[in-house]
Amino acid sequence: MARDWRRLDESDVRVRPGKGTRPRSKRRPEHSDAVPAMVVGVDRGRWTCAVEEDPDRLVTAMRARELGRTPVVVGDRVGLVGDTSGAPDTLARIVRVADRTSVLRRTADDTDPFERVVVANAAQLVIVSALAEPEPRRGFIDRCLVAAYAGGLEPLLCLTKSDLAAPDELLAAYSELNVPVVVTRSDVDPGELRERLVDKVSALIGHSGVGKSTLVNKLVPDANRAVGVVSGVGKGRHTSTQAVALPLPEGGWAVDTPGIRSFGLAHITPDDIVKAFPDMKEMAEECPSGCGHQGPPDDPDCMLDELVTTGAASPGRLASLRRLLESRGKLEEYD
Repeated sequence: MARDWRRLDESDVRVRPGKGTRPRSKRRPEHSDAVPAMVVGVDRGRWTCAVEEDPDRLVTAMRARELGRTPVVVGDRVGLVGDTSGAPDTLARIVRVADRTSVLRRTADDTDPFERVVVANAAQLVIVSALAEPEPRRGFIDRCLVAAYAGGLEPLLCLTKSDLAAPDELLAAYSELNVPVVVTRSDVDPGELRERLVDKVSALIGHSGVGKSTLVNKLVPDANRAVGVVSGVGKGRHTSTQAVALPLPEGGWAVDTPGIRSFGLAHITPDDIVKAFPDMKEMAEECPSGCGHQGPPDDPDCMLDELVTTGAASPGRLASLRRLLESRGKLEEYD
């Protein structure tokens, strides 16, 4: 029989065994003494962090309870408390995660609503593509460019294996986008690429077999990263399973990301892409709501065509932008 609540008083209050009666405070510790660090590796609920004032000191940490399920990824700037000596068998706690300046995200496919943050706070995204063995995949490059523009990273196109094929055709395809390009050879040190990475956090991305891990081993001689063997049909083995940030001898960090099988862009809208083009962003704001910026027949009232009419943009640049927009609906597998 239910008790009449109108007859209850303070003597009827029940306290769970083993629990205190003191109400929990919502105030969290400020941790003013937290040590600034950057996450350089993640493995099964443990984060490896490089202390900001001493990057050679690597500290293993767990996520503090007060952070709940706050995502922490490679590149995140965090605050550490506890044992931050970096000695073997010690464990610190991550108590703070700073706001991110950029985020490289992807989804499993173009219908997946769950975003996966690959790298945080990277200044640039180095898109590694081989000129041969395997053949370059422009669809993959386009999607990486879209992810870079939407996430606030500066893209850098790195074309490898120029000793096997000429880069001219691929260079022409991206000339209107003004994307900086570095061309490398398998038998030559990547000096120009190294110069572009100094004192920056740079994420390297590419599908298997393009030579990304080989580049990382040249940039960071002691990285000891596995190098995939390209099979006879032009497909490489996946040799990286987790993103990891490696310190460059000249300063800065190279983040080696896992080999990509697919690069979904479900989280990105057309406006996210156009905003990265200063010469087109303002005119795009005049477009009707929901405009995909593809032009006729899909978007007959798109105002971006006015930029070509008035000479503010070249037809090739607008076509290149629309190619990027179109790539959002063309997911491919890269295995």
